[in-house]
Formats: sequence, C-alpha cells, structure tokens
Amino acid sequence: MKQSILFLLFNFCSSLLFAQTLSDFIVVDQFGYRTISEKIAVIRDPQTGFDAAQSFTPGGTYALVDVSSGQQVFMAAPVVWNGGVEDPSSGDKAWWFDFSSYVSAGSYYVLDITNNVRSFEFDIRDDIYDDVLKHAVRSFYYQRVGHEKVAPFADAGWIDGASHLGALQDKNCRKYDDPNNASIEKDVSGGWYDAGDLNKYTNWTANYVYEMLLAYHESPSSWSDDYNLPESGNSIPDIIDEAKWGMDHLLRLQNTDGSVISIVDEDHASPPSAATGPSLYGAVNTSAALSTAGAFAFGAKVFGDLGMTAYATTLQQAAELSYNWAVANPSVVWRNNDAAYNSSGIGSGQQETDDYGRLVYKIRAAMHLFEVTGITSYRDFVDQEYSNVHLIAWTFAYPFERHEQDVLLYYTTLQNATTSVVNDIKSKYETAIEKNNNFNTFDSEVDPYLAHIDAYTWGSNSNKARKGVILYDVLTYNIGTTRMADAVRAGERYIHYIHGLNPENRTYLTNMYNMGGDRCANQIFHTWFSDGSPLWDEAGVSTYGPAPGFLAGGPNPSYDWDGCCPSGCGGTVNNDKCTSMDLSAVRGQPDQKSYLDFNNTWPLNSWEVTENSCGYQVSYIRLLSKYVDRTGVVTSTNKDQEMNELQVYPNPVSSILNLQTPYHISLRRVVITTLQGVEVIVLDKVSNEMSIDVSGLKKGGYLLKAEGATETLSKTITIQ
Repeated sequence: MKQSILFLLFNFCSSLLFAQTLSDFIVVDQFGYRTISEKIAVIRDPQTGFDAAQSFTPGGTYALVDVSSGQQVFMAAPVVWNGGVEDPSSGDKAWWFDFSSYVSAGSYYVLDITNNVRSFEFDIRDDIYDDVLKHAVRSFYYQRVGHEKVAPFADAGWIDGASHLGALQDKNCRKYDDPNNASIEKDVSGGWYDAGDLNKYTNWTANYVYEMLLAYHESPSSWSDDYNLPESGNSIPDIIDEAKWGMDHLLRLQNTDGSVISIVDEDHASPPSAATGPSLYGAVNTSAALSTAGAFAFGAKVFGDLGMTAYATTLQQAAELSYNWAVANPSVVWRNNDAAYNSSGIGSGQQETDDYGRLVYKIRAAMHLFEVTGITSYRDFVDQEYSNVHLIAWTFAYPFERHEQDVLLYYTTLQNATTSVVNDIKSKYETAIEKNNNFNTFDSEVDPYLAHIDAYTWGSNSNKARKGVILYDVLTYNIGTTRMADAVRAGERYIHYIHGLNPENRTYLTNMYNMGGDRCANQIFHTWFSDGSPLWDEAGVSTYGPAPGFLAGGPNPSYDWDGCCPSGCGGTVNNDKCTSMDLSAVRGQPDQKSYLDFNNTWPLNSWEVTENSCGYQVSYIRLLSKYVDRTGVVTSTNKDQEMNELQVYPNPVSSILNLQTPYHISLRRVVITTLQGVEVIVLDKVSNEMSIDVSGLKKGGYLLKAEGATETLSKTITIQ
C-alpha cells in the first residue's frame, strides 16, 4: 500500500491497455487488514453535503486485485446498505463489498470492474497495525515538555531542543498569583503538551498515564521495546516508558503534605523550544490529589509487576499521601482561566471537575490502593459508593463516561473484591452494552461506515475510539458469553473508520504517507505545526508538515467561526480573516462530513475540528493495541505475568494448534467459534496444556475460548 499510482492491466486477447482511475467513492482502511479481520469496502453515492453534486453508481461485480500480479483474486457483487436509503449521518447512499473470507497476505486494491475505478492500495497481513501503533505512541515523544527531540529518535523534520527549561520556566516555576516570589519556586518539569496548546493539566495528565498503564495491563502481548524512543532497549515496554515520563511529572507536582498542583501554564511558540516566557503553576485542589492518587496506585501495581520495586514503592507512598490529603480536604476547588478565581489567562481548557468527577477519582484511587495494600477500608469505600456511578445508577454505558466504566470493570478482576458487587457490575454492564447505541446499533447496522456513535461532537474521533474500547471490554473483562466474537468485530470497525473507512476517504492520523496512508490529516491545530509555518503547517505543502501519527479531532457539526465574524472582530484585518477561506465544506454538513483539513486560528477556530489531544491519542492507542499481538517479544521481567496469559501457537495455524492456559485456571471446556459466534469445535476433555487439530476448519479468522470455573480467556486465531 503506497501513495496511489496508476496500475496497468494488459488484456492479452485484444492488446488494449486499461488504466484504472482512483475513486473517492470506494473507501477502505488505507493501512489494511489483519488476515483474521472482517474486511468490508464501502461504496458511496453522495446525496447531501459538500459533494452532493457528484454521484456514483457501482457496477455489478467488484474484485479484490493483487497489486503484484494484477490478478483478480476474489470477486463478489456489492450489497446495498439499508435498502438503498440515504444515511442522514453521512448524507450518502452506500453499498458493501465484503471480502472477509480472503485471508492471503499481500498488497491489494478494490476494483469496480464495470466502471474501471479502484480504491487506494492496502495490505492484508497480521502485523498490519504494528507500525501504526508505534507512530501513534511516538506522538507522545514529540509532545514531551523539557525533552530534546534529537536524531535518531526524532525524524529529521521534527528535531527540536528541550522546551521550557529557561529562566523562570519549568525548573524554577512560580505561582500564578505570586510571580515575583522566588521562595515558592518549584520544579514542575516533564509531562506533555496537552493538545494544540502547550499547557499541562494535572487531572488530564493523570488520566493519560492511567490509560497507558491500562492499555498495557489489558493487553501485555501487544507491546514491545523497539519504538525508537530514548528508553528503547531497556527491557521495559515503550508504552510503560512513556507512562513513566508522565508519572515522573506528576510526582514533581505533589507537595510534601500530599496536595497536588492542578495546572502548569506554559509560554507558546513554534517550535516549542523557542518559547521564552515564564511558566506559572496554579493552585492545588482536591480533584488533582485524587486523580494522581489513582494513577500513582495503579502505577505501583504495574511497575511492581515489571520488577521495578523501588519505583513502585515510591508510587504507593505517593498515592497514600495524596489520598489522605484529599480525605482531609474533600472540597478544595480551584478553577483556572476564571476571573472568579483570579486566574484569567492560566491555561485554556478547564482542568477542574465537579462532585461526581471527584467521586469517581476517589473510587479509582481507593480501588487501586486496595489492590496494592490489601487494606479493606479502601474496598469498603468502593463497595459503598460504586452504585452512584452512572453505569450502575442508570444502567448506561457510553463513550463520554468510559473512564468511569473502566474503574468498575477493573474492580471485577481484583482478588478479594466483594462478590455481590462484582456480579452487579458485570450484570449491569452486560445489560447496558446491549442498548444505549452499543450492540443494538451493531446488530442493526445503522451506520453504513460500520462505526456508529450517537453524537458527533468536538473530538468525535476520540469517541469513535472510546466506543470501540467499551464494546471490546466485553471480551477484556469476560462479560457474559454471547458477545465475545462480536466484540472483536465491532471494536475493529472503529479502527477502520479512523484509518479511512469514512465519507472523507481520509485517515485521520497526520502525515502517515511513509507508513502506508494515502490521504492523511495534513494539518492539525497545534502550536508547533502552526498555520503559515513554512516548515510544519501542512503535509505536502510545507517542508515537513506535522509529525506523523497524531489523531485529529474529527468531524464536528457544532463547528462555527467565532461569533465576531463576519464584521465584528476588531478591524479590517481580523474581519478579513473570517472570509479568508471557504468554510462551506465544514459548516452545515451532515455529521460525518463536518470536517475540513485546516488549522487556521482565531477567528476561524479550527481547533474545534482538527486539534489533537493526548486524551484522543491515548484512547485510539488503547483500542488499536488490542489488535496487535507481539507474542514472543520479551516485554516483562515478571514470569508470573506470562503465566497469567492464554498462550496459543503457532498462530496463524494450518493443522495442530497448541494451547496453554494459566496454572490457576481449572479448565472445563475449550470452544472455537467463527467470528459470527458459530461454534465449530467444542472440547470437554481438556487440560491446561493440550493440542487441537484444526485442519478441518476453513481458512479465516476464529475465536478460541478457554472456559474455567470462574473465568474465560479468549484469543483470536487465524487458520491458513
């Protein structure tokens, strides 16, 4: 899969030469598909929106074409979506070309034989997401504050010095309301630029660290130590190294009494190392103490499991200190960028949360403190308060509260968790995941692009990733028994959407052309990759464009230019900016088409559409990692970790599959199903180490489930 080129087929009967034209009406995952993946190309006919004047009628037969040989290796008729009606979320009519049954590795494109038009090229191979995941994680390296970006770790176009380490910056930062007082200087260095702005928000940073650790904990075999980071090669998975960079910053924000600074306001410049203005830190608040306590406590668990005992002890002590401060100070509220708190101009996003947000942070911290200390009073607090979380109170699971749902689902995995609470959480989740625009919309195929969300808002791509995660959580946390295969299919559909299976025919990751992208997000709103920069503004126009792998915000039907437009922005120069470009392709569009590849600042406010965020990024990383399997790569020094995983090999397999289950599971049954949930092998005479003859199965993807008395472990397998 490379930047699109014309591919020529020779017709030896007539000696005529046919050139196949690239079509915007045949959309695919531009990177490709695992051999086991569901593989569906969407054919689109615009009805409403910026491209409504165009039309496309698919031919009767579509083919999957092998790039190297030019052979049509699979053919089928496209199937009309939903009887041929227009989808209001995209403004398109659609058809599906399903080639899921084709599992041979290679490079391909989809061809409309009648119209002689084709899709972008893509690959089919089991490691298709590996490099994409690496670059998505490496975006955090480019976001590191106070860390130089140098070769060989930084690509040539994005080398920069360490930012915010000058006079009165992060190493000797002063308080927002007392900037002349040298006696209260603090080292608040490290962390990441939060998004398009360069500020650092404590609650959000704690969430990023937490979710990185969770991504590793949920899928340890997905990670390796070769992401070309400065820490690569240290026998620790690079996702953990990146999490530690953020964790170290959080430790610096903690005061000796356990309180935690809530924000660091940074000067802005492009490149970031050119920022010379002072840094200022905000006040402490209860939410920051609780959010960091949870991150510290979970870090104590994960780093301890990796053999980093001293660091784990430091984190546990820090978690207890901040938790105890928050218990003694339960309602310390401080808002940044708020005149009522004398904090105008400190940060741009609002870091403070509400009572409900503080409660969930406290539950998260208490849960992990129980996990690492065994002190039952922490568990008692979780048991007392869990029913106030909306998942339980409303029986409602949705992307906007994925963090809250994560907390409760994780609790179900703890030894000595209260059985009645565990059963209630699992029961409520199983019920919620069948409704609330979850599996009910998956079953009814309400979205022609296969990745339904109920509301497109600011950061919709993040909600796409979150939705994929909460559906996959059925498998991760062993919820019920009927949706395991559906969870694999459903979650991956949201990856395909982000990678190009959308009405824009665009992968929403920046500048991934060298990694297989064909039409990428060329611009994002970001201080470094700023509008007008001759080096970094736009891929294909500027010398370099933005660094690879950043997830753009996504379609946002609520986008509009600033309220001062078109004529009240303070003078002719600013008013002219209102009409400096055509916004018709993003304003007033169907939800899925409310996107424009631009990064203009005020008053056009492109941040509402294209701004990246570390929060968007880590949600996507967590989802993608579930479809990357680096089994065989040593990522842990803890042998107990390996003994707690289901091992199957070889995978892909053609005849004999070897299976090994953890020693603590009393194995009762092994079942292999199709990805549609049909049982094809059921074994009742089983052992923890066994071999299974799968030679009678057709080529394709399957789900293996090892069922014990109290838990089920699952693994996707490929028959070749």
